[in-house]
Amino acid sequence: MAKTHIIDLATGRQTPFLRGILTRSLQAAGLPFEEAFNTASSIRQLLDDKTEISTSDLRELVAQKLKASYGEAVAQRYQTPSHTPATILVERSNMQSIPFSRGELRRSLECCGLTEEGAMVIVARIYDHLVSIGTERISSRELGLLTHRHLRRELGADAAKRYLVWTDYRHGNRPLLILIGGTPGCGKSTMATELATRLDIVRTQSTDMLREVMRMMLPSRLLPILHTSSFDAWKALPSPAESLTDRDSLLTDGYLTQVELLSVAGEAVLQRALKERVSLILEGVHMHPSFLDSIPEEEDAIVVPIMLCVADPDLLRQRFTGRGQQAPNRRAKRYLDNFDAIWRLQTFLITAAEQAGFNIITNDNRDDAIRAVMGAVISALSKDFSGTPEEVLV
Repeated sequence: MAKTHIIDLATGRQTPFLRGILTRSLQAAGLPFEEAFNTASSIRQLLDDKTEISTSDLRELVAQKLKASYGEAVAQRYQTPSHTPATILVERSNMQSIPFSRGELRRSLECCGLTEEGAMVIVARIYDHLVSIGTERISSRELGLLTHRHLRRELGADAAKRYLVWTDYRHGNRPLLILIGGTPGCGKSTMATELATRLDIVRTQSTDMLREVMRMMLPSRLLPILHTSSFDAWKALPSPAESLTDRDSLLTDGYLTQVELLSVAGEAVLQRALKERVSLILEGVHMHPSFLDSIPEEEDAIVVPIMLCVADPDLLRQRFTGRGQQAPNRRAKRYLDNFDAIWRLQTFLITAAEQAGFNIITNDNRDDAIRAVMGAVISALSKDFSGTPEEVLV
């Protein structure tokens, strides 16, 4: 389903319609969460065939729905909001108190593998529960235990355990190293940015940037293969003509030669992160399984190797076309002209990833891919986990 955008006619600003935001507005108008959520869902269905709607038209549409379902008073409260949500203070272990943040808790639950809507439902029920019993202050431990109980009761033991695993990781100091490989167009940089935001990782690095630095140091006349793309690096190899050699072998030989050249710089980035005990996302087409050899086995880092791919060739072509429209300097035409080589390179990378035990994640749908990656992260964090709620939630 395509996103409907809300347009502010006064400023021209466009924002996507989000059911969660409307749900909170309806709660502020006095509706219980369940009724607010159901009403917001029905509004979203009404907007299925619309690509855009003005803020005034959306507000009128919601008001009509409220008036028909709950009466004039509720519709009026929605149109002229004055209700201020209750403020609940969360007391942390360091004796500091901060306001309870539904957004922060929702993001934490999304890190545990919940969908945005699923996390929103749990957070709303926790908040409604606290308000209903008149809670003004709650310790972070009590809030954690309450969240764990809601997850266990409503989503099951697995969801509750994932929450404990994530909380335990956040309380520790083990570095998290996420390695993301894949061909051009599979969404590596977008995925890295999304993960960095969700996981609060401040250090990210692309192998493309490492290659660019090396190109400045080593000009084309000295090392021509470094100045080619990964899918046509074979052209710079001292090898027989393409017509006399298996084209897949040429493709992979050129690619692996580039990987070997970049391995020293990549290893330096990984070793620096390990030395400083900071989390890192390293992404790029050169993220071959051989990079795992750069991580000493005795290190206590949590390593999550991921190979992104696109299963539908037409979708990958569409992404290259979109790049050309949004950022011409990304050489979309060159990618399209070399599409066959890129597709064959993806086949090679998937095979290598399978043999190395990488998490292979199809990125045909952004939201599904993000949840799959978050699931892989939680799975890696779970390997040595054996804590109880009382031990973890402090």
